[in-house]
Amino acid sequence: MALSNYKLGELISEVNRYNTDKLYGIDVVCGVSNHKTIMKTKASIDADVIAKFLVIQPDEFVYNPRTTRMGEKVGLAYNDTNRSLLFSFNNIGFKIKDKSQILPQYLYIYFCRDEFDRYARINSWGSATELFTFKEMCDIDIELPPIEVQQKYVDIYQGMVNNQKAYERGLEDLKLVRDAMLDKLKKGNVAKKLGDILKNIDVRNKDLMTATVVGININKELFPTVADLENTDQKKYKVLCKNQFAYSPMQTGRDESIRVALYMEDNPVLVSPAYFVLQLADDKILPEYVMMWFLRAEFDRYGCFLSDGSVRASLDLNRFFEIEIPVPSSVVQKSIADIFKVYNTRKGINERLKAQIKDICPILIKGSIDEAR
Repeated sequence: MALSNYKLGELISEVNRYNTDKLYGIDVVCGVSNHKTIMKTKASIDADVIAKFLVIQPDEFVYNPRTTRMGEKVGLAYNDTNRSLLFSFNNIGFKIKDKSQILPQYLYIYFCRDEFDRYARINSWGSATELFTFKEMCDIDIELPPIEVQQKYVDIYQGMVNNQKAYERGLEDLKLVRDAMLDKLKKGNVAKKLGDILKNIDVRNKDLMTATVVGININKELFPTVADLENTDQKKYKVLCKNQFAYSPMQTGRDESIRVALYMEDNPVLVSPAYFVLQLADDKILPEYVMMWFLRAEFDRYGCFLSDGSVRASLDLNRFFEIEIPVPSSVVQKSIADIFKVYNTRKGINERLKAQIKDICPILIKGSIDEAR
């Protein structure tokens, strides 16, 4: 066995295939994440603009050349589906010239390493916007083991992915159980407005305590903010404590999601002054039960309707408080809250499985190269 040395440009070619005839619709429009995954776009797309979108076929790659604001990573994805997908014309598509030289899955594993992201950032150029051009991509030096060695390590990677996907499907089953139980509660239980069970709490960080500043993503999860806080007055930030909700009324139309999250940790955190901090006014109602309603797609759809549905629409607190949810007995609430806790635990395990897959990518590439030496 022996290694072969190439410039990446010898192995790949650019894809300049556009949706000119509008053969593909909005349902297959996607974006790329800096986690190297395909994601469904939330952007509002004009029917005429879609003709300019890139068509990326199965086994092809696409990346966003803009490395500015991407969190020191490259937004890149591999189309491992069995259908063609559309991506914005601002992205760059490419494909493997000869799959007998390099497997697309092996190249994808190569891209999933931090080493590739560092290389791309160092070799990005521009003033206001830094770009990692296709020319720079093609200039990467790559060592390749024989195709049978590539396949061996791809199989290891795919086995881990299949295990994680199977676990993720179990999470989806748990969500179905949750939704079925909540649907049954619509009959025979008193519905209460959120304004009757929640109250607005406004505690500011006057003492400038040292705490993590968090935001809310469209999945209703709290995450450490990536905003530059150096020149901000953190005395104005609000304190969020255990079993309180953070609510952002902004961009509900654009995101098609009501950004609200339950904080369940012991140590307080800070949220933007633009957020609302909400707390249950009745200790007979469990916060986990209320959060289960917030997680439903039905809740998001109704919230978007109340916010008038435009792209820039927001859902102010008064209208948010008008939404009603059924409030059953404490026993029933607890049984549903238990599902929420199990779901969160399993979701955490699923995220760790994903992290392990990401972490093993450099090990697999190194192992394949060492084996071929």
